[in-house]
Amino acid sequence: MTERAPASAPIRVLVVDDHPMWRDSVARDLAAAGYDVVATAGDGPEAIRRARATAPNVVVLDLNLPKLSGVEVARELVKNDPTVRILVLSASGEQEDVLEAVKAGATGYLVKSASAAELLEAVERTAKGDAVFTPGLAGLVLGEFRRIATSPAAAGSREPAAPRLTDRETEVLRLVAKGLSYKQIAERLVLSHRTVQNHVQNTLNKLQLHNRVELVRYAIERGLDD
Repeated sequence: MTERAPASAPIRVLVVDDHPMWRDSVARDLAAAGYDVVATAGDGPEAIRRARATAPNVVVLDLNLPKLSGVEVARELVKNDPTVRILVLSASGEQEDVLEAVKAGATGYLVKSASAAELLEAVERTAKGDAVFTPGLAGLVLGEFRRIATSPAAAGSREPAAPRLTDRETEVLRLVAKGLSYKQIAERLVLSHRTVQNHVQNTLNKLQLHNRVELVRYAIERGLDD
């Protein structure tokens, strides 16, 4: 396995899965790569308790959990701490499972066939605010957001005018809505990765949104992905 040591302070990770061998393997791989695995959990209620006690930056979350489903856990974690990033790691790649997880607050979704290196990169990118999906699933999520945005119900329930964004913030937001990563946006606009992150964070603050997935949904609802 290729080790990837985080560049700055270790990212705090909570690993949630009901299979002990899988859970321990993921936790071990993350710890070996330099991540701070603050806790593990084997069911839904335990995950919520341990997240409250340890305040992780990223929760690597299975969907099929005893006592409380992963979707319900994600919803509760985001409710308790809107800054937490949730990366679903599931055996299922079904459309319904992916969309339910995203609607509950997940900012990324990997299937368990992903390699260890892909998981390590996904945790790092999730902590930075990127929306990370197994290839093919990102298009599924964007397509669903577009469908919702163009539905008659959505058209008849537009919110009041949002706070004014700068031209550069709007430009970055358009590229976020198209599904580009921070690195791709930086290359497209000839900016540093940090500058792109700052623009996205400023936009999140202005719009009172919590993560990149919410930002993508907001942008698509306003036609910025055209």
